[in-house]
This record gives sequence, structure tokens and C-alpha cells, in this order.
Amino acid sequence: MRIGFIIYGTLDALSGGYLYDRIVVQGLTRLGHQVEVISLPPGSYLRRLGQGFSTRLGRRLLAGGFDVLIEDELCHPSLFLVNSWLRRQSGPPLVALVHHLLCQEPRQGLSNMFLALAERRYLASVHGFIHNSKTTLQNVASLVEHNRPQIVASPAGDRLGPPLGGDVIAKRALAGGPLQLLFVGNVIPRKGLLPLLEALAGVEPDRWRLSVVGGLDVDAAHAAKARQLVRHHGLAASVRFLGPLLDGQLVALLRASHIFCMPYAYEGFGIAILEAMAFGLPALGSCQGAAGEIISHGSNGFLLAPGDHGALATLITELHQDRLGLQELALAARATYNGRPGWQEGVTAIAGFLRQMQELPQAGATAAGLPPTPAPQTTPGPRAAADFIKGTQGTESGG
Repeated sequence: MRIGFIIYGTLDALSGGYLYDRIVVQGLTRLGHQVEVISLPPGSYLRRLGQGFSTRLGRRLLAGGFDVLIEDELCHPSLFLVNSWLRRQSGPPLVALVHHLLCQEPRQGLSNMFLALAERRYLASVHGFIHNSKTTLQNVASLVEHNRPQIVASPAGDRLGPPLGGDVIAKRALAGGPLQLLFVGNVIPRKGLLPLLEALAGVEPDRWRLSVVGGLDVDAAHAAKARQLVRHHGLAASVRFLGPLLDGQLVALLRASHIFCMPYAYEGFGIAILEAMAFGLPALGSCQGAAGEIISHGSNGFLLAPGDHGALATLITELHQDRLGLQELALAARATYNGRPGWQEGVTAIAGFLRQMQELPQAGATAAGLPPTPAPQTTPGPRAAADFIKGTQGTESGG
């Protein structure tokens, strides 16, 4: 197949969503498909909306000779009008790859109401969906009713090489000293670093150390707030901002850590959670979003409610004191990783789904309508406008 893959910016961008996109492109190429990445210029949400009013992109896509187009759903402001035009021109099948919905992220004011209007219009313009989690599938269904083809192709955790041995994991858990906590994600609001720092400020400092891995320039103002909060609470000796790391550096840090700690992050899936579990790190995640699809509360980690700082303080204290309990959680985390399919299995399922989409008759389908012959669902393997625009700055591709 000749496949077009639409993103903002480049595949080298640092986020779970771009990692997913990059692995899918590479995997489809290895399977013998021709994949062309169509890069749209990033910018403010209003600028992205403006891109959709030009017919230049639509004509380019129509002339590309694609058998199917995959669109990262976070490109929705630039695409919903283009998609409507493509459908009127009987263009190729349009498949939305949904990492998470912007309108589901925690925000104040009326921002999410405006986002929902745009995302609903976009979701109604495509022929099918690739979801990264069951949670994302349900969120899409809550925004737009449909019977269009869809697949859940969840990310994997095997990108960083073989998992850590059980004996090493068991020995590490019993070692004394502060708990080594690991946060992996760009420092942006939905990753929940600020409430995490507030919560950790209430824990005895000799019981924990936090390493923050991820971009500090995606939302520089938010990163500055995080650093200010560390200074305010006197946590400079306990918190390290490491920025982005090379894979080898990340592996070394995973081997040396005890707990994956992002209990206030909203995740469309949470690739870093599963990668951490390959190294025997039980995970502290949020009960909102899709972290619950990986974390079994009390078994391989814990799920916390947003704003529940006391629960985190209690957990850190208990796990610091109960190393046998930490060991049990760590081995269960590794077992969770062992039971998940790898990246190649997911990419193979996506390729099969795209073949189904290619075979669907598209002629005559309207922008708001449904495909004439929907394929069955497939799931592989085990404030106002100013607030709205401000609230969407620094948004990264999710996952």
C-alpha cells in the first residue's frame, strides 16, 4: 500500500505520541508498505485552524496517489475542512490515529467546550479509527456516535531492549536508602509534575529522590513554575531535572530506580509506564485517563485521584518502610510487561486494518456521513476565546 501519514512537525519530536507514530511508520515500512510522512507546520491553535481553510493541502493529498491516509488526530484543527473536501472528491480512506482527545485534558474555563466542537467535527469527517487504548476508544464514542471501522492497537514496552532480570529486581527492592522515583514525560500541565512536587513536599526528604526525565522547553513557563516550586519547598537536594535522555541513559536510570511516579498525569495510554514495568518499576498513576489499563491497583502499582496528595505521601512512606512489599509489586510489574504484546504485533494488526480500509467503497460518502460498508471492529492481541487559545499552547502529541 501507499500510505500517507499526517503529523505536525517531525517524527523526531519527543513525546509518547510521536514515538508511537514513528514506530508505526517504521514498522509499516518494514512490512513492505510505502509510507510518506506529510508534515504540517505547528503553531498556535488558531494558526492550525487557519491551515484548514486553504485547498492547497487537500489538492496535495489528492494528488499523492495514496491508498489510505493516516492522520494523527491532534492535527484535527488543520484537517476537518480538508477532509470534507477530500470526501467530496472521493479521495482515499481517511483514518484517524487517536492518542487522546485534547478536549479530555484537564483545563479551566471554556477551553474544552471549544475544543470539543472542533474535535467532534473532525471525528465525523474520517472513515475509521486507530485507537491507542480502550479508554481512547470510549472517549471518541462519547464525543461522536458512529459505527465506523476501528481498532485498538495499544503501544508496547519492548523498545528499550530485554527486560530486567527478576533476581536483579528483587535485590534492588530490598536495598536501603531513599526510594528512587522516576518521572518520564515532557514538563507540561497534563503530566502533573506540579501537584507531584506539592505532594512530595509533605514526605520526609530522607525517604525519596525524584528524577524528572523529559523536555523542559515544550512549555517553558510551566517548567519554570516547576523549578520555582522546588526552590519554594526546599527540594533542590531531592529533585533532579535531567531533560531528555538518550535511550542508553534512560535504561541505566530505569535499572537504578524503584518506582515510576506520575500519579497526577492524564494519559491516553502511557507508554513510559509499560517501559518502566519492563525494568520492574511498579507505577503510581492517575485513576483518570488510561493508566488503569496497565496499572492494577495494589498489585503492580497504585491509582490515585487527582489532588489526593495525602495518598501519595502515605504510599511513599509505606513503600520506603516495607521493602518486601515493594519487591512483590516490582515483580508483579515485570510480569505485567511479560504479558503484553510487542510493538511488531501491534503494527501488523494496524497493517491488516489499513488493508480493510483500502477495500471499503468510499464513493459517495459525505463529510458527515458513514462509510457505505463498515468493516467489523478489530482488537489485536492479549473562558472565552482567549482562554481557549491559551489553554492549547504547548500541547504535544499524546500517548
